[in-house]
Amino acid sequence: MADLKNPKWIYLKGILFLLSGILASVLLLAEAPTLKIGLLLGLAIWCFCRFYYFAFYVIEHYVDGDFKFTGILDFVRYCFRSKN
Repeated sequence: MADLKNPKWIYLKGILFLLSGILASVLLLAEAPTLKIGLLLGLAIWCFCRFYYFAFYVIEHYVDGDFKFTGILDFVRYCFRSKN
């Protein structure tokens, strides 16, 4: 599969991810509309975003500048191969 290079398709992909996340969040909150569920959902989303930043920015820029990650599986492989 070729890399996605057209900016319009890249933006569309990002918007679709955003809309999917919003829809999933709304459906979860509709299923159990409590403050506790809303806060836990917000915390989980924030933690996953921070992990993504850690995996693809912090590691590449502060730990190992030679390794370029292309996805979560590459990061997992890197973690198991890393001797640090």
